Amino acid sequence: MSTVRSEKEAVVAEIRAKMSGASAVIITEYRGISVTGLATLRLALREHGAEYRVYKNTLARFAAREAGIEGLDALLVGPTAITFVDGDVAGVAKTLKDFSKTNQNLVLQGGAIDGKTVSASYIDVLASLPSQEAMLGQFAGLLLALPRNMAYGLKALIDQKEAA
Repeated sequence: MSTVRSEKEAVVAEIRAKMSGASAVIITEYRGISVTGLATLRLALREHGAEYRVYKNTLARFAAREAGIEGLDALLVGPTAITFVDGDVAGVAKTLKDFSKTNQNLVLQGGAIDGKTVSASYIDVLASLPSQEAMLGQFAGLLLALPRNMAYGLKALIDQKEAA
């Protein structure tokens, strides 16, 4: 009897450590998704630095409480899986949303970002944001454009002064 208890405690400790170490956790319902579909999803998420795992809900609830994340209990009902995100949260949210478009059995339930519980609609908004790489590219383009635009402005001002 104590072996079963210690195994459960070990699983709770594992989940708690993953939750504490993740920048975000996203809860999804996966009822009716084939093993092949889940494998495809796991592979796509792994490319964004995320891990998609299925645990018993009761153990995940204990782990969330121990990790100090309030509000996940209501999300951990039915056949749920937890996505542990280490990196680009928007990219992971987009991957989950894109997968749910082609496989309607995947339902975003919500999750937690930096220990704060968020709704499914919040994750939906995150999914609409550009990826971290795209935003960095846009920012770099803006930084490159500023000096160039300033130089054009100064040139126009000089030309205007010379004409006057």
